[in-house]
Amino acid sequence: MLRSEKLHEELNTKSIFSNIVLISGNSNISLAKKISEHLNIPIADSIISRFSDGEVRVKILENVRGKDAFIIQSTCPPVNDNLMELLVIIDAVKRASASTITAIIPYFGYAKQEKKVGGREPITAKLVANLLTVAGANRVVTIELHAPAIQGFFDIPVDNLHANNILIKALKDNNILNQDLSEFVVLAPDAGSVIRSRVFAEKIGIPIAVMFKRRPDIEEVESMEIVGDISNKKVIIVDDMISTAKTLIKAANKIMNLGAKEVYAVAVHPVFVSNAINLIEESPIKKIIVTDTIPLKDELKNSGKIIQVSVSELLAEVIKRIYLRKSISELFD
Repeated sequence: MLRSEKLHEELNTKSIFSNIVLISGNSNISLAKKISEHLNIPIADSIISRFSDGEVRVKILENVRGKDAFIIQSTCPPVNDNLMELLVIIDAVKRASASTITAIIPYFGYAKQEKKVGGREPITAKLVANLLTVAGANRVVTIELHAPAIQGFFDIPVDNLHANNILIKALKDNNILNQDLSEFVVLAPDAGSVIRSRVFAEKIGIPIAVMFKRRPDIEEVESMEIVGDISNKKVIIVDDMISTAKTLIKAANKIMNLGAKEVYAVAVHPVFVSNAINLIEESPIKKIIVTDTIPLKDELKNSGKIIQVSVSELLAEVIKRIYLRKSISELFD
């Protein structure tokens, strides 16, 4: 392409998307910058900080009146701080007369609390949905909700994106998936992840096994049973998130004890709290592929077992399609 043609194309692109305003919170600035680069749209100047008493301070330094605002903020740990920051940014943009406000929430915190499992318990995911709507969001975009039913908690459109294609490509790019697919099996780590794992397995063209767990507590596993043939197989555990990694490691040990050849894991959200990194490094898992919906801590970036791939191109394309009123589901057909 000639330089003049390239310049003309860039000018046309800027003209088409001139009404988009990108605003980033502090939870995942690296992802926001990548999205900005894909769109060739700068992140709006703003002050998003804390007052001396810890209250969130937000000031948007650019005109957003009549613009389509896209606010990028994962509600990852520290969850409450990042959620409050998102709510205040939405309120600031709403009061500045933005035309539409789309909350891009790559990782949706509180998604595990989508139902009551006992008496006198909240449904916190519904509360968060209410807060986002009341704050002024017109639309929410997120990736791999822990419970897809959370979409129904909102009275505004919610796009729950899938990262299967990104994770499968990473498996191939890192020479984990080879041409002999008969060696592989996908493992759903619990009953709740069967649909997600089945779709993942069908995209590759390999069988699925299912692990059933007995949980005395939400973060503890008492027993595990596996339905499906994993003997002498390379097993890929598919989950939406890795938090403490305790359950993942127990599953990996169980799989190896039952005669699996190798074990890998893919997960969208690298929450990685508590002692997760040490458990992973000492585990039989050969590689874990995650995305950048949550930024990795410095000590995790140096891990030889963890591979992080980006969802920035996907989110940039979704922002374009929302702005241009085009189909998003086409991306996953």
